[in-house]
Amino acid sequence: MSKTRHMMQLLVVLLASVVLTGCYGHRVIGLLQEPTKQNKIPTYEKDSTHEEYRIRVNDEIIYRLITMDETISKILGTNESVNTQYANSYRVYDDGTIDLPFLKPVHVEGLTVQEAQDTVRAAFKEIIPDADVKIALYNKTFTVIGDIRSGEYYIYKENMNIFEALAMTGDLLDSGDRKHVRIIRPKPDSDQPEILDFDIRSNTIIDSKYYYIYPNDVIYVARTKDSFVKLASYTGFLGLITSSVSLLISVLNYSTTLSK
Repeated sequence: MSKTRHMMQLLVVLLASVVLTGCYGHRVIGLLQEPTKQNKIPTYEKDSTHEEYRIRVNDEIIYRLITMDETISKILGTNESVNTQYANSYRVYDDGTIDLPFLKPVHVEGLTVQEAQDTVRAAFKEIIPDADVKIALYNKTFTVIGDIRSGEYYIYKENMNIFEALAMTGDLLDSGDRKHVRIIRPKPDSDQPEILDFDIRSNTIIDSKYYYIYPNDVIYVARTKDSFVKLASYTGFLGLITSSVSLLISVLNYSTTLSK
Protein backbone atom coordinates (compact mmCIF):
# COMPACT_ATOMS: atom_id res chain seq x y z
CA MET A 1 0.00 0.00 0.00
CA SER A 2 2.96 2.31 0.73
CA LYS A 3 4.18 1.63 -2.80
CA THR A 4 0.80 2.75 -4.15
CA ARG A 5 0.89 5.92 -2.08
CA HIS A 6 4.41 6.66 -3.29
CA MET A 7 3.41 6.28 -6.94
CA MET A 8 0.42 8.56 -6.44
CA GLN A 9 2.58 11.24 -4.84
CA LEU A 10 5.06 10.95 -7.70
CA LEU A 11 2.31 11.38 -10.29
CA VAL A 12 0.88 14.44 -8.51
CA VAL A 13 4.32 16.07 -8.36
CA LEU A 14 4.90 15.33 -12.05
CA LEU A 15 1.58 16.76 -13.15
CA ALA A 16 2.00 19.81 -10.92
CA SER A 17 5.33 20.57 -12.59
CA VAL A 18 3.65 20.33 -15.97
CA VAL A 19 1.02 22.81 -14.79
CA LEU A 20 3.68 25.36 -13.95
CA THR A 21 5.22 25.15 -17.42
CA GLY A 22 2.32 24.18 -19.65
CA CYS A 23 -0.13 27.07 -19.38
CA TYR A 24 -0.30 30.37 -21.24
CA GLY A 25 0.70 32.82 -18.52
CA HIS A 26 0.64 36.61 -18.69
CA ARG A 27 4.29 36.77 -19.71
CA VAL A 28 3.53 34.63 -22.76
CA ILE A 29 0.30 36.21 -24.02
CA GLY A 30 -0.14 39.47 -22.09
CA LEU A 31 -0.17 42.70 -24.08
CA LEU A 32 1.34 46.09 -23.26
CA GLN A 33 4.04 44.62 -21.03
CA GLU A 34 6.98 46.77 -20.05
CA PRO A 35 10.22 45.39 -21.51
CA THR A 36 12.63 44.02 -18.89
CA LYS A 37 15.68 41.78 -18.82
CA GLN A 38 13.54 39.02 -17.34
CA ASN A 39 10.81 38.89 -20.01
CA LYS A 40 13.21 39.70 -22.90
CA ILE A 41 10.56 41.79 -24.65
CA PRO A 42 12.04 44.26 -27.17
CA THR A 43 11.81 48.03 -26.97
CA TYR A 44 10.67 49.96 -30.06
CA GLU A 45 11.40 53.57 -30.89
CA LYS A 46 8.61 56.05 -31.51
CA ASP A 47 8.07 56.83 -35.16
CA SER A 48 7.02 60.41 -35.84
CA THR A 49 6.97 59.86 -39.62
CA HIS A 50 3.52 58.27 -39.78
CA GLU A 51 1.96 59.35 -43.05
CA GLU A 52 -1.51 59.25 -44.52
CA TYR A 53 -2.26 56.50 -46.99
CA ARG A 54 -1.48 57.42 -50.59
CA ILE A 55 -3.61 56.15 -53.43
CA ARG A 56 -2.15 53.35 -55.53
CA VAL A 57 -2.82 51.65 -58.84
CA ASN A 58 -5.84 49.29 -58.64
CA ASP A 59 -7.35 51.14 -55.67
CA GLU A 60 -11.09 51.74 -55.93
CA ILE A 61 -12.40 55.28 -55.49
CA ILE A 62 -15.97 56.41 -54.77
CA TYR A 63 -17.08 60.03 -54.81
CA ARG A 64 -20.06 62.32 -54.24
CA LEU A 65 -20.77 65.37 -56.36
CA ILE A 66 -22.68 68.22 -54.72
CA THR A 67 -24.15 70.91 -56.95
CA MET A 68 -27.25 73.11 -57.47
CA ASP A 69 -26.96 72.72 -61.25
CA GLU A 70 -30.28 71.26 -62.42
CA THR A 71 -28.87 70.42 -65.84
CA ILE A 72 -26.39 67.99 -64.31
CA SER A 73 -29.19 66.42 -62.31
CA LYS A 74 -31.32 65.92 -65.42
CA ILE A 75 -28.42 64.34 -67.32
CA LEU A 76 -27.90 61.92 -64.47
CA GLY A 77 -31.59 61.09 -64.38
CA THR A 78 -32.43 62.39 -60.92
CA ASN A 79 -34.79 65.03 -59.66
CA GLU A 80 -32.45 66.05 -56.89
CA SER A 81 -30.53 69.21 -57.72
CA VAL A 82 -28.38 69.36 -54.63
CA ASN A 83 -26.68 66.07 -53.99
CA THR A 84 -25.69 63.57 -56.67
CA GLN A 85 -24.00 60.41 -55.44
CA TYR A 86 -22.49 57.61 -57.47
CA ALA A 87 -22.68 54.10 -56.06
CA ASN A 88 -20.12 52.69 -58.47
CA SER A 89 -16.43 52.64 -57.66
CA TYR A 90 -13.76 53.80 -60.08
CA ARG A 91 -10.50 51.91 -60.39
CA VAL A 92 -7.14 53.65 -60.52
CA TYR A 93 -5.62 52.58 -63.83
CA ASP A 94 -2.01 51.61 -64.45
CA ASP A 95 -1.21 55.16 -65.52
CA GLY A 96 -2.44 56.44 -62.13
CA THR A 97 -5.65 58.05 -63.40
CA ILE A 98 -9.38 57.56 -62.83
CA ASP A 99 -12.19 58.19 -65.32
CA LEU A 100 -15.11 60.12 -63.84
CA PRO A 101 -18.24 61.32 -65.66
CA PHE A 102 -17.84 64.72 -67.43
CA LEU A 103 -14.09 64.81 -66.77
CA LYS A 104 -10.92 63.94 -68.59
CA PRO A 105 -8.80 61.30 -66.80
CA VAL A 106 -7.66 62.69 -63.45
CA HIS A 107 -4.30 61.63 -62.03
CA VAL A 108 -4.63 60.55 -58.38
CA GLU A 109 -1.88 57.98 -57.83
CA GLY A 110 0.45 59.01 -55.03
CA LEU A 111 -2.04 61.49 -53.56
CA THR A 112 -3.69 61.27 -50.17
CA VAL A 113 -7.48 61.00 -50.19
CA GLN A 114 -7.71 64.68 -49.24
CA GLU A 115 -5.34 65.72 -52.04
CA ALA A 116 -7.27 63.59 -54.55
CA GLN A 117 -10.50 65.19 -53.37
CA ASP A 118 -9.07 68.68 -53.89
CA THR A 119 -7.80 67.70 -57.35
CA VAL A 120 -11.13 66.24 -58.50
CA ARG A 121 -13.06 69.20 -57.05
CA ALA A 122 -10.87 71.63 -59.01
CA ALA A 123 -11.49 69.64 -62.21
CA PHE A 124 -15.27 69.69 -61.68
CA LYS A 125 -15.29 73.42 -60.94
CA GLU A 126 -14.01 74.07 -64.47
CA ILE A 127 -17.39 72.90 -65.80
CA ILE A 128 -19.65 73.26 -62.73
CA PRO A 129 -18.74 76.45 -60.82
CA ASP A 130 -20.53 75.51 -57.59
CA ALA A 131 -19.33 71.90 -57.56
CA ASP A 132 -18.19 70.32 -54.34
CA VAL A 133 -16.78 66.80 -54.17
CA LYS A 134 -16.31 64.21 -51.44
CA ILE A 135 -14.00 61.26 -52.10
CA ALA A 136 -13.44 58.02 -50.19
CA LEU A 137 -11.36 54.91 -50.67
CA TYR A 138 -13.68 51.98 -51.44
CA ASN A 139 -11.14 49.19 -50.81
CA LYS A 140 -10.28 50.45 -47.33
CA THR A 141 -9.70 46.99 -45.89
CA PHE A 142 -7.06 44.84 -44.25
CA THR A 143 -6.71 41.05 -44.16
CA VAL A 144 -5.89 38.79 -41.21
CA ILE A 145 -4.62 35.22 -41.56
CA GLY A 146 -3.02 32.60 -39.34
CA ASP A 147 -3.78 31.56 -35.75
CA ILE A 148 -6.62 34.02 -35.43
CA ARG A 149 -10.10 34.49 -36.89
CA SER A 150 -9.01 35.00 -40.47
CA GLY A 151 -10.88 37.30 -42.81
CA GLU A 152 -11.03 40.67 -44.50
CA TYR A 153 -12.06 43.63 -42.35
CA TYR A 154 -12.99 47.24 -43.08
CA ILE A 155 -10.95 50.13 -41.70
CA TYR A 156 -13.78 52.14 -40.19
CA LYS A 157 -11.73 55.08 -38.84
CA GLU A 158 -8.66 57.11 -39.60
CA ASN A 159 -5.39 55.99 -38.03
CA MET A 160 -6.62 52.57 -36.93
CA ASN A 161 -3.99 50.83 -34.79
CA ILE A 162 -2.96 47.18 -34.55
CA PHE A 163 -4.90 46.58 -31.31
CA GLU A 164 -8.13 47.93 -32.78
CA ALA A 165 -7.60 45.82 -35.88
CA LEU A 166 -7.06 42.62 -33.90
CA ALA A 167 -10.02 43.40 -31.66
CA MET A 168 -12.24 43.26 -34.76
CA THR A 169 -11.17 39.64 -35.25
CA GLY A 170 -11.91 38.64 -31.66
CA ASP A 171 -8.23 38.85 -30.58
CA LEU A 172 -5.39 36.39 -31.13
CA LEU A 173 -5.76 32.78 -30.07
CA ASP A 174 -3.70 31.80 -27.04
CA SER A 175 -1.57 29.63 -29.31
CA GLY A 176 -0.74 32.58 -31.58
CA ASP A 177 2.91 33.64 -31.64
CA ARG A 178 2.87 37.13 -30.15
CA LYS A 179 6.65 37.40 -30.41
CA HIS A 180 6.53 37.46 -34.20
CA VAL A 181 3.38 39.13 -35.50
CA ARG A 182 3.91 40.15 -39.10
CA ILE A 183 2.39 42.87 -41.25
CA ILE A 184 2.79 42.36 -45.00
CA ARG A 185 2.44 45.77 -46.59
CA PRO A 186 2.51 46.53 -50.35
CA LYS A 187 5.16 49.07 -51.32
CA PRO A 188 4.58 51.68 -54.01
CA ASP A 189 6.73 51.20 -57.11
CA SER A 190 7.88 47.75 -55.97
CA ASP A 191 6.78 44.17 -56.63
CA GLN A 192 8.11 43.10 -53.23
CA PRO A 193 6.02 43.97 -50.16
CA GLU A 194 7.47 45.29 -46.92
CA ILE A 195 7.35 42.74 -44.07
CA LEU A 196 7.22 44.16 -40.54
CA ASP A 197 8.01 41.62 -37.80
CA PHE A 198 7.40 42.67 -34.20
CA ASP A 199 6.58 41.51 -30.66
CA ILE A 200 3.05 42.73 -29.96
CA ARG A 201 3.45 42.21 -26.19
CA SER A 202 5.66 45.28 -25.84
CA ASN A 203 4.05 48.47 -24.56
CA THR A 204 6.54 50.47 -26.65
CA ILE A 205 4.75 49.38 -29.81
CA ILE A 206 2.45 52.38 -29.28
CA ASP A 207 3.35 55.10 -31.79
CA SER A 208 6.08 52.92 -33.29
CA LYS A 209 6.19 52.08 -37.01
CA TYR A 210 4.28 48.87 -36.23
CA TYR A 211 1.34 50.63 -34.57
CA TYR A 212 -0.89 51.82 -37.41
CA ILE A 213 -2.77 49.76 -40.01
CA TYR A 214 -3.00 50.82 -43.66
CA PRO A 215 -5.42 49.73 -46.40
CA ASN A 216 -4.33 46.48 -48.09
CA ASP A 217 -2.22 45.37 -45.11
CA VAL A 218 -2.09 41.64 -44.39
CA ILE A 219 -1.61 40.72 -40.71
CA TYR A 220 -0.16 37.24 -40.21
CA VAL A 221 -0.08 35.46 -36.84
CA ALA A 222 1.79 32.15 -36.79
CA ARG A 223 1.15 29.33 -34.32
CA THR A 224 3.76 28.94 -31.59
CA LYS A 225 6.00 25.89 -31.94
CA ASP A 226 5.19 24.59 -28.45
CA SER A 227 1.42 25.13 -28.69
CA PHE A 228 0.76 21.37 -28.77
CA VAL A 229 1.89 21.03 -25.12
CA LYS A 230 -0.01 24.08 -23.90
CA LEU A 231 -3.53 24.38 -22.57
CA ALA A 232 -5.53 27.57 -22.53
CA SER A 233 -6.21 27.60 -18.78
CA TYR A 234 -5.38 26.02 -15.44
CA THR A 235 -8.90 24.64 -15.33
CA GLY A 236 -8.00 22.33 -18.17
CA PHE A 237 -4.93 21.13 -16.32
CA LEU A 238 -6.89 20.53 -13.12
CA GLY A 239 -9.26 18.37 -15.10
CA LEU A 240 -6.29 16.49 -16.52
CA ILE A 241 -4.81 15.93 -13.06
CA THR A 242 -8.12 14.76 -11.61
CA SER A 243 -8.80 12.29 -14.37
CA SER A 244 -5.20 10.99 -14.33
CA VAL A 245 -5.18 10.46 -10.57
CA SER A 246 -8.57 8.74 -10.72
CA LEU A 247 -7.31 6.42 -13.44
CA LEU A 248 -4.13 5.65 -11.48
CA ILE A 249 -6.08 4.86 -8.32
CA SER A 250 -8.37 2.52 -10.23
CA VAL A 251 -5.45 0.72 -11.86
CA LEU A 252 -3.50 0.39 -8.62
CA ASN A 253 -6.55 -0.81 -6.70
CA TYR A 254 -7.19 -3.36 -9.39
CA SER A 255 -3.56 -4.50 -9.25
CA THR A 256 -3.70 -4.76 -5.44
CA THR A 257 -6.84 -6.87 -5.65
CA LEU A 258 -5.22 -9.27 -8.10
CA SER A 259 -2.11 -9.66 -5.97
CA LYS A 260 -4.11 -10.80 -2.93
